[in-house]
Amino acid sequence: MLAASCAGLAIRQAARRVTQFYEDALQDSGLSVAQLGLMAVIATNEDDRMAALAARAGLDPSTLSRNLRGLERDGLIEIASVEKDLRRRAVWLTESGLRRLQGALPAWKATQARIAEVFPADLLQRIAVAGEKLAERED
Repeated sequence: MLAASCAGLAIRQAARRVTQFYEDALQDSGLSVAQLGLMAVIATNEDDRMAALAARAGLDPSTLSRNLRGLERDGLIEIASVEKDLRRRAVWLTESGLRRLQGALPAWKATQARIAEVFPADLLQRIAVAGEKLAERED
C-alpha cells in the first residue's frame, strides 16, 4: 500500500526513469542531463554570481560548487573572482563549453519531443508549480 500510494516514491521513480532516458540520449555529447541543465542556466543567466546561479538552478551553494568543479576541470566553464569585489565569484561558459552545449542540443530536443508524448507540458507545469509550493512551505 505505501509503495503504491506514496507521492515521494512515485515521483522519485519517475525522475530516475526520465533521467536515465536523457542520459542515454546525451551519452555521445559527454554531458549528463544535470550538467546540460546547469550549463544552460549559466548560458542564459545574466547575473553570473554564484549565489544567483545557485538560486536559479535550485541548488544550495555547496551542491552547486560540487557540480561546477567537474565542469571547470573539463574546461567547460570558468570561475573567477571579480576584480571590484574579490569576495564575489562569477561563472561563465568557455568557448569549449558553449560548443559542447550547442552540440548536445539536437539530442536534447529529440528527447524532449519523446518525453512530451508521455508527459504533456501542462502536467510538467503542474508538477513544477506543486514543487514550488512545497519549497515555500519549507521556509
